[in-house]
Amino acid sequence: MIPRYSRPDMVSIWSPESKFRIWYEIEAHACDAQAAIGVIPAENAAAVWKAKDVPFDVARIDEIEAVTKHDVIAFLTHLAEIIGQDTARFVHQGMTSSDVLDTTFNVQLVRASDLLLSGMDRVLAALKTRAYEHKDTVRIGRSHGIHAEPTTMGLTFARFYAEMDRNKNRLEKAKWEIATGAISGAVGTFANIDPSVEEHVCEQMGLRAEPISNQVIPRDRHAMFFATLGVIASSIENIATEIRHMQRTEVLEAEEFFSPGQKGSSAMPHKRNPVLTENLTGLARLVRMSVTPALENVTLWHERDISHSSVERTIGPDTTITLDFALHRLAGVIEKLVIYPENMLANMNKFRGLVMSQRVLLALTQAGVNREDSYRLVQRNAMKVWEQGADFKTELLADPEVTAALSVEEIEEKFDLGYHTKHVDTIFARVFGESA
Repeated sequence: MIPRYSRPDMVSIWSPESKFRIWYEIEAHACDAQAAIGVIPAENAAAVWKAKDVPFDVARIDEIEAVTKHDVIAFLTHLAEIIGQDTARFVHQGMTSSDVLDTTFNVQLVRASDLLLSGMDRVLAALKTRAYEHKDTVRIGRSHGIHAEPTTMGLTFARFYAEMDRNKNRLEKAKWEIATGAISGAVGTFANIDPSVEEHVCEQMGLRAEPISNQVIPRDRHAMFFATLGVIASSIENIATEIRHMQRTEVLEAEEFFSPGQKGSSAMPHKRNPVLTENLTGLARLVRMSVTPALENVTLWHERDISHSSVERTIGPDTTITLDFALHRLAGVIEKLVIYPENMLANMNKFRGLVMSQRVLLALTQAGVNREDSYRLVQRNAMKVWEQGADFKTELLADPEVTAALSVEEIEEKFDLGYHTKHVDTIFARVFGESA
């Protein structure tokens, strides 16, 4: 991924230096396990660790690969240059390249998951803080983009919190799903390597042994992992889109923080654009772009082919780096989001009480008017508000068919905002817990 949308910690996981260090650790731990069961001399296994603190020369490995056309062989050749040919002859004993590549990929995905979970924790903390801050800040709810009934800004944040909390749970499961390794040799039969080696390597690398592999770890695991990242990206876009709508000039219920010296347009000095949330919408598309290739990687020929390899070399780093950046950008947007309660109230009152129509409808049915007639009476007065700019309550009080069923006091009571927020505490308890 380009530096503009990258954070150093996540980039580091996917660097050649990190990759080769993981390859080395897998090979060294495998040698230890092989020595423990008498397959290779203990002194040779111990000697492999001579490279523990030696940085691998990425340029040298690339130089060797230019000749061998095989990345794992190039690495093993370079390792032999460091630890000596006699020691190196026992490295990679009974293993195949996929043992190293697949186990490493999953180690990287697990480590990437930890950073993503940290980013999600920051988003959740920001959403919770803003939810409680605006628990009782009334704003209009919208369906189809049209005024519906009152809600609160706190409920909007709480809804996004619940969605992200579900995503965190999904990611934890996806991390578990991907946390397997395979050191099972060619076609996965352990013919040339004992299963105890796999158990030892996986334990040392923080993984579980894959119950059954062929020559690769089954790719349904990776499909599930990247699909989960796609869902998280869609939730990021969901929040970003809400903020973008709120920042529209005609709405202006909230806006991204506009820092001193910031400029919104090269042509129009007045502009304050939702550039961060628009950026998040684009980044979400990039993350979701990896989902279909990951699903298609599940299907491989027989015991293996490498049609998945080029895909994963790209989507592994690009997707996790992009999502990591997006999570922290989203957290920053939420933490600094500027909210305008007065504009929320003004927007809700723009159509002069119209949003209370359902309460009047229900009151009429409770008073004995059939539903069809109740709907007709309410809609008749509501349309005057839409088309003539009338006041909804005034029109209802002037309608003899309405006042024949409801008293003035009963009509007045239907315009109490508190009616719509009376269960906010109940919802918050469900989302954040009773002690939240």
